Amino acid sequence: MAGDTPGPAPVRILRKATVTTVTLSLLMAHALAADDSHRILALWPGGAPGSLAPGSPEKIRITDSGEHIVSNVHAPSITVYLPALKKSAGAAVLIIPGGGHTELWMDHEGYNVAAFLADHGIAAFVLKYRLAREEGSTYTVEGHALADVQRALRLVRSQSAQWRIDPQRVGVMGFSAGGELGALGAARYDSGAPNSADPVERQSSRPSFQALLYPAIPQGISRETPPAFLLGGAEDQPSVSLGLAEFYLALRRAGARAELHIYEGVGHGFGLRVNNTGPVAAWPQRFLEWLEQEDRERRD
Repeated sequence: MAGDTPGPAPVRILRKATVTTVTLSLLMAHALAADDSHRILALWPGGAPGSLAPGSPEKIRITDSGEHIVSNVHAPSITVYLPALKKSAGAAVLIIPGGGHTELWMDHEGYNVAAFLADHGIAAFVLKYRLAREEGSTYTVEGHALADVQRALRLVRSQSAQWRIDPQRVGVMGFSAGGELGALGAARYDSGAPNSADPVERQSSRPSFQALLYPAIPQGISRETPPAFLLGGAEDQPSVSLGLAEFYLALRRAGARAELHIYEGVGHGFGLRVNNTGPVAAWPQRFLEWLEQEDRERRD
């Protein structure tokens, strides 16, 4: 009914450049992304259920610009980026890189973002998930990749005391195909299995919030859908750019909280790179502002 529709929420088409500290943080991110000190945790130490070749090594391809692209993932994992204790805000983000479910772009849609968030007080965890559309793969998006997202959220919550994270502030950030997984995780979740022998499985798989950047949008929306930060480029293919706008409107009509940013003159796959220019380079700061606002709403 019309009376149930929330009032206006932020929708921004950005053109004017903004000066921020993102560029400096990006330079730091590149240094940190190459550092081997970040702990890598298997989602299932005994092997992921349904994995086809758990002992098979991942394949890494490096582009001419030095970016790392990973495939042949059979042992899904998270790479841990924790903020300094004096900076910690208590929130956490599971970062889900994209790559069309055939590969994972680990730097500009993973490690760079994690380093930026950790530098700003937010714990971040970069997910390597099984790839449903890689040549020869029999994995599925909803049967295996989504299960990896759900397990990663449970794993982060199971370690929340050790990592000084508020388990009620654990969300997802997905890029492209990773955005599809983030949205699926925000639509299909459970509160955990309290009697499970595995303490990880006792945790909820519900994301506290979802940040979706140029995603493929699945369906499944209600008033209980976690708050959404939506971002993309106006020059992306219509199924993505217009799909984001339609998803935003559907969320608002359902009574869920959402904020939408569309950047003029920007296409697909920009992620977080040193050579991003113009307003889109400041999107990480917009996310931080949104997350702070969501925290205030949650406390009020």
